[in-house]
Amino acid sequence: MADLTTEFVGIKSPNPFWLASAPPTDKEYNVRRAFEAGWGGVVWKTLGEAGPPIVNVNGPRYGAIWGADRRLLGLNNIELITDRPLEVNLREIKAVKRDYPDRAMIVSLMVPCEEAAWKAILPLVEETGADGVELNFGCPHGMSERGMGSAVGQVPEYISMVTRWVKQNTRMPCIVKLTPNITDVRKPAMAALDGGADAVSLINTINSITSVDLDLFAPEPTIDGKGAHGGYCGPAVKPIALNMVAEIARTPEMRDLPISGIGGVTTWKDAAEFMALGAGNVQVCTAAMTYGFKIVQEMISGLSQYMDEKGMTATSELVGRAVPNISDWQNLNLNYVTKARIDQDLCISCGRCFAACEDTSHQAIAISEDRVFTVKDDECVACNLCVNVCPVENCITMEELAIGAMDERTGQPVAAEHGDWTTHPNNPAVAQAAE
Repeated sequence: MADLTTEFVGIKSPNPFWLASAPPTDKEYNVRRAFEAGWGGVVWKTLGEAGPPIVNVNGPRYGAIWGADRRLLGLNNIELITDRPLEVNLREIKAVKRDYPDRAMIVSLMVPCEEAAWKAILPLVEETGADGVELNFGCPHGMSERGMGSAVGQVPEYISMVTRWVKQNTRMPCIVKLTPNITDVRKPAMAALDGGADAVSLINTINSITSVDLDLFAPEPTIDGKGAHGGYCGPAVKPIALNMVAEIARTPEMRDLPISGIGGVTTWKDAAEFMALGAGNVQVCTAAMTYGFKIVQEMISGLSQYMDEKGMTATSELVGRAVPNISDWQNLNLNYVTKARIDQDLCISCGRCFAACEDTSHQAIAISEDRVFTVKDDECVACNLCVNVCPVENCITMEELAIGAMDERTGQPVAAEHGDWTTHPNNPAVAQAAE
């Protein structure tokens, strides 16, 4: 059976599934229940400096996006960092770590961008026995006016500066949590590395307004007739998170920078995808808030079974496996040719493929009088839109044309050699070089 034990920046945990810093990790009661359910680690909800605690709204704190079956696809959260006193959180962290020494205990921190503030809180966290700290440079709402959260995460120079302060004032590993509310995530990641960060975690939540109440004419959630943007999370943000993780993992200067993947992890498969793109572990929030802490048991069993099927005995064998296959568009093989194929035994004659292709794509699907749908190879560009709109799994597939086979659309045989935009005669740079 595959061993799911992970070691991330020197921190061991029985599996790669950590709860992210969020409402589920805000108190001792929750975290104990999480560990009993099987979570490998937690990132305790973000602590602020000593003094009067943060004040949260008392009305709704979440907006939501649902699928057609009312499955939760995304949450918009306007809740701030912990609103419990610092000393209470520290006492509870110490108690939980004492009773669960084999689990990873990371403490998320957000204090003003002043060295004294960081020097003051780090020894207090160390005293709890926590395994590491995560610097919250990502929260997009409610704290930016104080020069914290994404206000720091959007400025690489600040990231380097604060990370350096932390590394100079603590023995604990330092994970920098990055905001997605930025054009190029590689720049803050590199800044974290330059500051001495042991790892990065991403993504934090995305600036969002999920919906507008068309009776009140106010964003949801609505507080006394008003609303504000919040942070978007859940399955809907997973594609954005995967891309940003991959961008860091495939950058040569950051090839060895450990990554904790966050963003829409709901199943073992989601976790495996993050890990294949370079994440050493994953953090989960929305899935736990939707289905409860025991969802981790399905994640553990699913990932273990998958690794067994692939002959992997350790999670390190999965981490980064997909990174060499991430490329840029101009390097993709233009001589690779596929065509759509419709399985008539599975087809329910709904016509979605025909409507999509006829109206919005390439007019490459024919319909007979008795509603039999077939692909016109001479028009098919292999866009696979038909595959994605078909309601029947595997009814439409993309099949590769063999080398030497005739592509009826171009009238040319499929070439054996790799050919991409960098060498294509239509590329102005290639034409100029030939001259």
